[in-house]
Amino acid sequence: MERHEPTAAPLTADFFHQPATDVAAGLLGTILARDVGGVLRRARLVETEAYLGPRDLASHASKGRTARTDVMFGPPGRAYVYFVYGLHDMFNIVTGPAGAAQAVLVRAAEPLDDWTVDLSGPARLARGFAITRRDNRLDLTAGDIRFYADPAYRPRVVRRKRVGIDYAKHWKERLLRFVDVNSPVAARLKR
Repeated sequence: MERHEPTAAPLTADFFHQPATDVAAGLLGTILARDVGGVLRRARLVETEAYLGPRDLASHASKGRTARTDVMFGPPGRAYVYFVYGLHDMFNIVTGPAGAAQAVLVRAAEPLDDWTVDLSGPARLARGFAITRRDNRLDLTAGDIRFYADPAYRPRVVRRKRVGIDYAKHWKERLLRFVDVNSPVAARLKR
């Protein structure tokens, strides 16, 4: 892969202060970066998924404020990392105003800089970037996990249904998953 240097500053708290749907769409095409074992790892975001707070029956916040979900209630721009199925860490970003409990699940990315790794699912992405529950509450505007705009790249955003949320009643039909179909990774993602 060709190396794409970000030409803008890292995304700021103002970016993450937006509603989850705006952040989920706006993250597509941005570059996620983290030093992993002394190597700068970078990937372009290809798929995200919005969770709209306590009213969204697919959101962890729908069960109220608990020790697990407390981070979702703000401030925006924090990592919400949780363990699922006894196997995987999942990386989310808290969005919206404090108290809204909105979040965006980072689902897939395209590795850059000749990095050969499969980032085509949320568990693979977290594993590739060494994101674990130790990163829960990390400030994504000042910590070692950062997002950079790439003004030269224009994603083609398609909205789809979220996956794996059959329990969420009418919320399972909402088009709250965002995919950059310009990316070659998009062909490997669930429809």
